[in-house]
Amino acid sequence: MPRVNSTPSIPDSCSTTEAAQRLGMAVRSVQLMVDRGELQAWKTPGGHRRILRESLDAWLASRGGAVPVAAPAVPPQAAEGRPMTLLLIEDSVHFQNLISLVVKRELPGAELHIASDGIAGLAMAGRLEPDVLLIDLLLPGIDGAALITSLRSHPQFARSRLIVVTALDEAQRAPYAFALDGVPVVHKTALVTELPALLSQAAVAPA
Repeated sequence: MPRVNSTPSIPDSCSTTEAAQRLGMAVRSVQLMVDRGELQAWKTPGGHRRILRESLDAWLASRGGAVPVAAPAVPPQAAEGRPMTLLLIEDSVHFQNLISLVVKRELPGAELHIASDGIAGLAMAGRLEPDVLLIDLLLPGIDGAALITSLRSHPQFARSRLIVVTALDEAQRAPYAFALDGVPVVHKTALVTELPALLSQAAVAPA
């Protein structure tokens, strides 16, 4: 009796939205990971990406699996239904513009405010009580470490998520270690690749 050829198996895959939820990232960040070859994927006849679960598992395993599972993607909202509010305290116009572009891409609808020195940033933080604070370490007026220490001393900022952006390498950051405990730090050369995931996690993390 002739053997009947079995139908070729279809690789186990998921959509970019499903991958983004599992990684705690924005869909666009996952698409960029595919473009960079970090995740294996192909496109359906309709033009939709399908990501191999095997490559997703491998990416997670390479990072110890310590990526939180995010809630389904929704427009970022803060407490009481108001738009998510971010405050960037950064004195470089170049990095103000770069971070603004990343925020607009990853968190459309969120409100981004910018202060160019530590004193103005502290005053704006008190007025806005932002959901996310992005702080440079080297600032005129008050340096970022002193600013973080001051903010942590006020209960009104207990729910604010802190992210440090800096041009200092790990050794140069040593004098500021007292303020950086538990705070994610992004080197400015890695803003485009590392900041999106942190913004996405801040958007879905409970206050």
